[in-house]
Amino acid sequence: MRAEPISCLRPAPSKAASFASLPYDVFDRSQARSYVTSHPTSFLRIDRPETNFAPEQDMYAPEVYAKAAELLRARAQDGTLLDDRVPCYYLYRLEQGGRAQTGVVCACAVDEYQDGTIRRHENTTAAKEEDRVKHIRATGAQTGPIFLTYPDNVALDALVKAASCATPLYDFTDGQGVRQTVWRVARPAAVEAFRATFATVPHAYVADGHHRAASAVRVGVERRRARTDDGERASDLFLAVLFPASQLKVLAYNRVVVGLNGHSPRQLMDLMRQAGHVVGTSAPVASVPSEHGRVGMYLDGAWHELELSQADVNPADPVSRLDAQVLQESVLAPLLGIDDPRTSERIRFVGGIEGSGRLEELAGPEGVAFSLYPTSVDELMVVSDAGLLMPPKSTWFEPKLRSGLFIRCI
Repeated sequence: MRAEPISCLRPAPSKAASFASLPYDVFDRSQARSYVTSHPTSFLRIDRPETNFAPEQDMYAPEVYAKAAELLRARAQDGTLLDDRVPCYYLYRLEQGGRAQTGVVCACAVDEYQDGTIRRHENTTAAKEEDRVKHIRATGAQTGPIFLTYPDNVALDALVKAASCATPLYDFTDGQGVRQTVWRVARPAAVEAFRATFATVPHAYVADGHHRAASAVRVGVERRRARTDDGERASDLFLAVLFPASQLKVLAYNRVVVGLNGHSPRQLMDLMRQAGHVVGTSAPVASVPSEHGRVGMYLDGAWHELELSQADVNPADPVSRLDAQVLQESVLAPLLGIDDPRTSERIRFVGGIEGSGRLEELAGPEGVAFSLYPTSVDELMVVSDAGLLMPPKSTWFEPKLRSGLFIRCI
């Protein structure tokens, strides 16, 4: 696969910690506004430009995206951002809770996203994709890296280990307690070694950032169609960070449903038993699944362990084996009326650390919450290799990549 060095705007080292921010899509609108209020110099002001307007402002209006472009230009002019024009790779390490993952910041090919060399496991929604398309068009930049993973490669591990012995470009701990360390790899021999070694990797996989990836590809295709020559342009590539699969940690992506679809709690549990699921006795403390096939269920003020029936699982279909799919097909759709989890307003997805201790509160006395065992990176790869799609919100990767450290102009 292709993994090319990049030129980019990046924050001055003294500004990196205050400028870098969590990705735009981990905040709802009120959370984004609150974050920008308390972090006025952060990149989120550019990534979520509606935060610069009154709360009633249409967040998808042309003037909102124009504001993002204005702020990006201003940060490039006031010294917050430096223009690093020498094509190079960056190593990006995130350390949290005693574990670390180190990725290579680069540019990947639109063509390889389209031909399946870069494989994905989720669909995107039109509204979210359109938002990022408008943001890229207005700013003329790819501002959020796509989180990709690849099967472990000993040669790449050696290159990363050698390059990360140098003095880092950035080294700070963010507000979530994640240590962020970045090295710049610009020596021509090292750049060529990384490029050549990535050429031996057959496939990469979108771990996180499906909407950012689809939007960058869409803009790239638009620009290609609008020009008359065949030469490669910056928009034919998109900003990415490539991590080896073994270093990644996937956390649970849980479900909360509003209401019980007309059933009482007892009726719902009876229907689950009739469907072949085993409903355990109630307990006052959260039921955290210890293995695949088991789900914690919070219902009517108590937790239960739910052992999912495997009667409809097709061993040859990797999607049907996923706990999220079994739950969707045998409980959420037929019993709770969540026919399309991508569009239903009665379901909420709660991922990662956010889910700790909040499921009971979100479910309340009239809803139901499900705590799932995390999907593995191996399962993600198997589903992607088969050309299939996982249920929405099947994987939650932490720690999240910071936005604003690398801004690739196109």
